[in-house]
Amino acid sequence: MAQSPGDGPKRVAIIGSSGGNLHSHGGDDPARLLADIARQLDAAGIELAAVQFVAAQSSMDHASDDTAATLWTLEPAGPAPTAQGSLSEVNETAGEHDERLAQSLRSGEIDGLILVSADPSGTNGKAVAAAAEVRAPASGTGGTSLATAQALGVDLVAGSGTTGTTSATRAVSYVSGLARRWGLKYRPVIGSGPSTVAEGSPWRRISIRGIMVGSIPAFIAMALVLAISKIPGLDFLSPVFDTLMEGLPIVVAAVAARRVSGLGEVGLVAGAVAGILSAQGGILGGLVGGVLAGVLASYLLTWTLAHRFPATTANIVTGGLAGLLGGLVVHFALAPLTSAIGDGVKTGIEALVEFNPLLAGAVAGLVMWPAIIGGVYHAVILPLVLVEMGEKGHSFFGAIDMVGLVMVSLGITLANVVLPRSSGERALAASGAAVNFGFGTFVEAAYPFLFADKRVFAGALLSAAAGGALVGWTGSEATAYLPAFVPPFIATNKLGMALAMVVACACAFAVTALANLHHRRKQRA
Repeated sequence: MAQSPGDGPKRVAIIGSSGGNLHSHGGDDPARLLADIARQLDAAGIELAAVQFVAAQSSMDHASDDTAATLWTLEPAGPAPTAQGSLSEVNETAGEHDERLAQSLRSGEIDGLILVSADPSGTNGKAVAAAAEVRAPASGTGGTSLATAQALGVDLVAGSGTTGTTSATRAVSYVSGLARRWGLKYRPVIGSGPSTVAEGSPWRRISIRGIMVGSIPAFIAMALVLAISKIPGLDFLSPVFDTLMEGLPIVVAAVAARRVSGLGEVGLVAGAVAGILSAQGGILGGLVGGVLAGVLASYLLTWTLAHRFPATTANIVTGGLAGLLGGLVVHFALAPLTSAIGDGVKTGIEALVEFNPLLAGAVAGLVMWPAIIGGVYHAVILPLVLVEMGEKGHSFFGAIDMVGLVMVSLGITLANVVLPRSSGERALAASGAAVNFGFGTFVEAAYPFLFADKRVFAGALLSAAAGGALVGWTGSEATAYLPAFVPPFIATNKLGMALAMVVACACAFAVTALANLHHRRKQRA
């Protein structure tokens, strides 16, 4: 018989397989699937007592006895693979675990089951029969297997198919049903990683910095198309650039909703729907629409499962309705405001540069290194760069970024390749310089040299200010996160951008080389 509430936390076992349809819905990633369930069990105060999960390398709909498979069981560190071989061999080993699970259910050591595309008539037959015998509640997914389990007398408290679900949302469904049956207080933990319990509310997962950083690849794709379209004979790519510009709000919305909801593909779909409806509000419209969709998705999933919606229906309702509602709010109410703010950012930066371009560029360049070291860059400057690019495809601050950070870092690292303070620093500098030049990022490569010598740090500030002044003076706009030879091709002033990049790099190189020479002479003396 099952334990009474006073006997301690409820204990459950996860049994089943990577399934047929499930295989393409997370069953092919058993580590994540089992970790998601364990996370939700922990949030409900339910103890994971055992695991018997057969993971095949192909869908069970097409698997044979010779298909490679792995048995996952519960180890001290958590669910882990413990046996490998053909499917028939692994099923035989799983059968031994099945017998032990049945005994644990009858003795009351295990209070319930989570059935994940289980095999009630075969590999999991003894455990399922024992659960039916002692009336231990079970939750699960897998239409055919759950129907068989119910026919055998299992007390199914939450069940659904797998279509349209994810490992995260299925886990919430499993644990919601068990927690409801046992009268346990349960708040779903959305997301992954060690901080998710503390950050259960979707509002706490709103991070402009995180959303913008996650969206960077789309902006870089747009910038690359712009650069390539400038090559003679490839101007037919200009419409592709325009299409990418129009699609950027959708990308931002999808990233925002996925991050805020913590629901993986469900949040991604909600964000895409919201982004399509929010696109006329620009980048900020997509951002707001995606955040709204993510928040609504999180709450809708919890609400639908609490009202006993099947997991498949809960996912469809959550993904579609959250995206629709969030997008409609922006489409009919907030788009004019977000569009005006985006235009205001662009106009404000342009006005600042026009007022005194030389001074504006120099000051912007000067503050770049303190901003990135102090953590301000990703919170303030990067969003400004992406908003500018979303408005016109290039950016004043993007050019400053490339000149004041990337090219200065390149100059510093190159100097330490040619004239290092010690031979051990040459390899470190060379790898950093290669990334600076080849990818237009990883300016942190200069940190060891900046922090080791105040003169190098002062030279970096001076070089960034000089390069920034040239950016402002020549009216150059471009972006970073591109190979160092690309930005001049997309800049509003190609020659001016190239000049600013060369001057910043050369100045940083010269100051660093002189500082290193002085250090080496002191060492010899």
